[in-house]
Amino acid sequence: MSEAHTPDVGMGPAEPIVSHHYRTREQQDETALIGMWLFLAQEIMFFGGLFVAYAVYRYKYPITWYEGSAHLNFTLGTLNTVVLLASSLTMAMCVYSTQVGKWKQQVMYLVSTIALGVVFLGVKVIEYTDKYNHGLMPGINWDPDPGLFTDPARTQLFYVMYFIMTGMHAFHMIIGFGIGAVFIYLCAVKKEYGPNKYLPIEFFGFYWHFVDIVWVFLFPMLYLISSP
Repeated sequence: MSEAHTPDVGMGPAEPIVSHHYRTREQQDETALIGMWLFLAQEIMFFGGLFVAYAVYRYKYPITWYEGSAHLNFTLGTLNTVVLLASSLTMAMCVYSTQVGKWKQQVMYLVSTIALGVVFLGVKVIEYTDKYNHGLMPGINWDPDPGLFTDPARTQLFYVMYFIMTGMHAFHMIIGFGIGAVFIYLCAVKKEYGPNKYLPIEFFGFYWHFVDIVWVFLFPMLYLISSP
């Protein structure tokens, strides 16, 4: 084994852990993997319902959807896309560092992932604040300038979908922060995970990548609507 892949001392258990109700490590890992994919499947169904509702209304009101999208901040949306893609990279590097037993890199990449997520939410706060200040927040402060939209009532529906979809995405990110904070403690203080125990980190990576993929769909759906 080369020096680059030499596990750090004290990182994770010395031997693979197999719970008493499993016969082999492979059976245990396969069971956990199936459970994680089932969890992600129900998350896909949840966001899939929102995507279908969005698609139906966009088909019915193409001009309304175009006008609503035109007043979103494309620059901030693009910035957030880059930030989340970067966080997926650092998350993947965290998983790899765990598998090869590199403790310092594991912690560094995990902290970087959470930090990039915080940046993403910070940008969303800026966007939400701007919408509130311009009277484009349905149910709270809906008072767009006269003549801004062809049909303000229908355009409000676009922003309802915008805040629901991006808000649920942000909520999933906040959940990720909580899970990530626990992993940072277990990795940085306990050195809990390493080559013989890395699935929990890998599954957190699955969750984080899923949240990022959802945004990859949300960005063009909301920010890149062309003129009908």
